[in-house]
Amino acid sequence: MQSPFTRYRVILLHLSFWCVYASFFLYQISSRPGQDLSVGEMISRAAINVSFSMTVAYLNYFLFLPRFLIKRKLGRYLLEFAGPFAIIMFGRIQLQRYVVDGYTHQEMFFYSTIYIVQVSAITLFIVIFIGLLRFAEDWFEFEAKKKEIENEKLTAELNFLKAQINPHFLFNTLNNLYYLAYTKSENTTEIIAKLSQMMRYMIYDSNYSQVPLSKEIEYMQNYISLERLRLNNQIPINFEIKGNPENVLITPLIFITFLENAFKHGVSNNSTGSWVNISIELKNSECIYTVENSKIVKTNPIKEEKSGFGLQNVQRRLELSYPGQFQIKSEDRPDRYFVQLNISLK
Repeated sequence: MQSPFTRYRVILLHLSFWCVYASFFLYQISSRPGQDLSVGEMISRAAINVSFSMTVAYLNYFLFLPRFLIKRKLGRYLLEFAGPFAIIMFGRIQLQRYVVDGYTHQEMFFYSTIYIVQVSAITLFIVIFIGLLRFAEDWFEFEAKKKEIENEKLTAELNFLKAQINPHFLFNTLNNLYYLAYTKSENTTEIIAKLSQMMRYMIYDSNYSQVPLSKEIEYMQNYISLERLRLNNQIPINFEIKGNPENVLITPLIFITFLENAFKHGVSNNSTGSWVNISIELKNSECIYTVENSKIVKTNPIKEEKSGFGLQNVQRRLELSYPGQFQIKSEDRPDRYFVQLNISLK
């Protein structure tokens, strides 16, 4: 369905064409040598010309052309159109002759074959031009619908990917809660309160396509607080913000996956050398997000659960939210893992 703006644009396009055509016709008959026509005579001739041209053009536009587009039979279309076209041309020529000289044959040009061919050719050209407008309008409407469907599809995919983050986060946090409850940690109630605050953000605030970066940072800080409580503040964690995030908008829940992976794969209570460094830097119109963490050396490696789902999810969300505007750089070093996400916020 066309939007009101599109419908008005189409009407204005048609009105503009007829205004230009009527102006050109008035100029043509007023500048014709050997004729001294009054304003009323020029207007009456222009009215006949435009009204008959509009009649045949829009008869084709609304009746014959749609039939042709449905049935796709050119011969039938031409036969159906030829009869009304001939009748309308005959009526126009007879009325024009009456207005010009009252059938006295004083203006012989209007009784000539050249005049009939000229009027028919010009009218046919107008019919074709208006018909082409119909094709152009249908094409633009088709492209608009196609774009709308693509946007709806991308929005649905983005919402689906975002919805998958909630159970993924809950799964990780419930594991932490289970560990704290099992060890009867005094931090369990505080973690539940933090978790409630984070879930409120995920359920309500993150439903918008973009959120203030300050809210996203607050969400990350709550997550880091949970990890600190779980780890009994034994692991050095550094979170640095460079620049003012207050007036910056960002797609929600873009950063959390990298942070989760840093704690999942790089931090352990049993490893005294564990550490995590996180930074968000706002530089010109660019957001630079960096996560660097130690690597756990496993003396007795066991088969881990299949991972990578979260990274695939965030990669796809970045492609949908920031197409061609982001870059991910990662380095797997012997003693640490480094990942940097650059997003252009223009």
